[in-house]
Amino acid sequence: MGTEDTRQEFDGIVERLTADYPSLARTGTAPWPRPLLITVLIVGGVVWAFLSMAMVAWGLRGVVLTCAVVLGAVAALAIRNYRWRTGR
Repeated sequence: MGTEDTRQEFDGIVERLTADYPSLARTGTAPWPRPLLITVLIVGGVVWAFLSMAMVAWGLRGVVLTCAVVLGAVAALAIRNYRWRTGR
């Protein structure tokens, strides 16, 4: 069996599975490209380090700031995930 035959067979299997189970089909935009993901992770790590220092240096104000930033990031990712799944 050649590579092209294997690929066609695989595509047929995926097509049948997504027809039977629509939740398996990916809609919307593709996941982030690798360089962008690495950049976001590095920036996130640096921001987390500064927020950790703020919690120690500023006490309760730093904790409130950290909680607000974390909740904002979680909300942004939840909205992005929802839009990606629904194709908006």
